[in-house]
Amino acid sequence: MAEVHIIGNIEGGEGFSSPNISCKWCFETGGAWRLLEGVKDGQTQVDHPIDEGRAHWTHPVDLHYATKGIQGWPKLSVQVFSEDIYGRTQLVGYGFVHLPTSPGYHEIQCPTWVLSGTMTEQVQSFFVGSGPQLLSEDVIASSSDRYRLQTIASGTVFVSLYVMTRNFTKFGIES
Repeated sequence: MAEVHIIGNIEGGEGFSSPNISCKWCFETGGAWRLLEGVKDGQTQVDHPIDEGRAHWTHPVDLHYATKGIQGWPKLSVQVFSEDIYGRTQLVGYGFVHLPTSPGYHEIQCPTWVLSGTMTEQVQSFFVGSGPQLLSEDVIASSSDRYRLQTIASGTVFVSLYVMTRNFTKFGIES
């Protein structure tokens, strides 16, 4: 089988409405892909950026996949959370990005968004601190139902990865 190695970091994020942010992340693939080694999901630590600038997580990622074809190429799904002074967390961004199919080093920017909600939900979010959230996380990286959502742009998550392929030409797979 052909193999793909993904090694790098979830570097950080900026442009979010709140400080003290962390990122929950997950790599998703199609049915022809098998994870040989590594952890496909996780969460970073909380970082409080100086002067409301870029949060730095530098959370390591190291995955090794085997595949029968290019269909279902890995994509990264993220959820960014903010933590207040009382330790309560609030969702401040959803996002996803397709990983590059070309081998080499890549710096990726993943734009994020939040649900806009109704006027009542926006007022409730202002006073209570919790906005509308998705019922299913599957919608983040799937285009089937996402087009119906009303969203507001949030911040950006920065990722740096090395993508390495092996035995693609041997098994007749063109990336």
